[in-house]
Amino acid sequence: MSQTLAEKLLGSHALVDGRPTAAEAGRSVRAGAILEVSVDRVLANDVTAPVAIREFAKLGVDSVFDREAVVLVADHFTPNKDIASAEQCATVRRFAAEQGLPHFYDVGRNGIEHVLLPELGLVSPGSVVVGADSHACTYGALGAFATGVGSTDVAVAMATGAAWMRVPESLRVEFEGRPARWVGGKDLVLFLIGRIGVDGARYQAIEFAGPAIDALPMSARFTMANMAIEAGAKVGLFAVDDVTAAYLAATGSCAKPAALRPDPNATYVERWTIDASALEPQIALPHSPGNVLPVRAAGHIPIDQVVIGSCTNGRLDDLRTAAEILRGRRVDAHVRCIVLPGSQRVMLEATREGLVEVFLEAGAAIGPPTCGPCLGGHMGVLASGERAVSTTNRNFRGRMGDPRSEVYLAGPAVAAASAVAGCIVSPEEVAA
Repeated sequence: MSQTLAEKLLGSHALVDGRPTAAEAGRSVRAGAILEVSVDRVLANDVTAPVAIREFAKLGVDSVFDREAVVLVADHFTPNKDIASAEQCATVRRFAAEQGLPHFYDVGRNGIEHVLLPELGLVSPGSVVVGADSHACTYGALGAFATGVGSTDVAVAMATGAAWMRVPESLRVEFEGRPARWVGGKDLVLFLIGRIGVDGARYQAIEFAGPAIDALPMSARFTMANMAIEAGAKVGLFAVDDVTAAYLAATGSCAKPAALRPDPNATYVERWTIDASALEPQIALPHSPGNVLPVRAAGHIPIDQVVIGSCTNGRLDDLRTAAEILRGRRVDAHVRCIVLPGSQRVMLEATREGLVEVFLEAGAAIGPPTCGPCLGGHMGVLASGERAVSTTNRNFRGRMGDPRSEVYLAGPAVAAASAVAGCIVSPEEVAA
């Protein structure tokens, strides 16, 4: 029987009375089924883990189901911005020590979780991952069924190694053609969200496919899977291919790519075909990721701040793109440009390649790996009336600070060009 990629992934992890089902039963799984599934990784951060830890204590179990499977990352309010955030991290640190968890990542050894886990080889194709963070769907770029859940669900998953899920229907989106220069994964996914809306894929799996997708590097795929949740999706999925295999080899992962692909005649709720070659760089205007226009249609809106980083666009390829724009240029005197590499490794490689020097010479500020400004936490909070262009994933009212501020979402090329111009511009206007 034909299956989508989501049906195959969850079907392969289905449990009955806590035990794996026969392979034949997994192949019969269809959208709408409610399954108990085994999980391969359980993730939480310094914001969500303390709640999960408190709930875990109420379950009456002594230890997590598998010490290797639980990953805790301090990344949202780190380095700690205040006493409250320090206490949050201390709670996580103590739990990791008590449980003997090898995968606890703290300041100096950490990264933004959704950048860090893939580069450490902690997510494998064909796996199921639950994380107490909505952007856990990032790992769908590796052909894993990865999704965000609540902290209570994470507590149960840490104790049992299982979670309950309804198998989502799937939306197939095929991108054809070759994207133009400066058009990246962020532009493709913003365009899609602008077309279908922030609830256009509600509790669905988005399968990304097509010739344009096949040519995308992993960094762009991570960006697109990351923002599937901004269309309401449960997960964003990419089938495993040679690009995936090369990435796994480069990260030192010992896992063999699981050759899971959707069947040609699988059932989808809808199919979209988008000509990527016709797209320009995109931007989402306040206060919704679905309020999308081509950058040139947005007009030269003055800005106060630019943020380049986050779990969406904090990878080395993103910094290379930004540096290409900023090299030999200066950030506008009225703009604060903040660059936050997605992990220690990204920071190290950016330093070795001379990218950090480019940013500093351009007048940008470099910070440690942190989610900080994305959620209005620290290291880039906006004041009343201020505007920011950000490579993050959400621009809801008050997301990055004062409710009277504005956030415009874009890729690293648009962000860097706007930092130079002092207003929102297309990269071609600066890098011509």
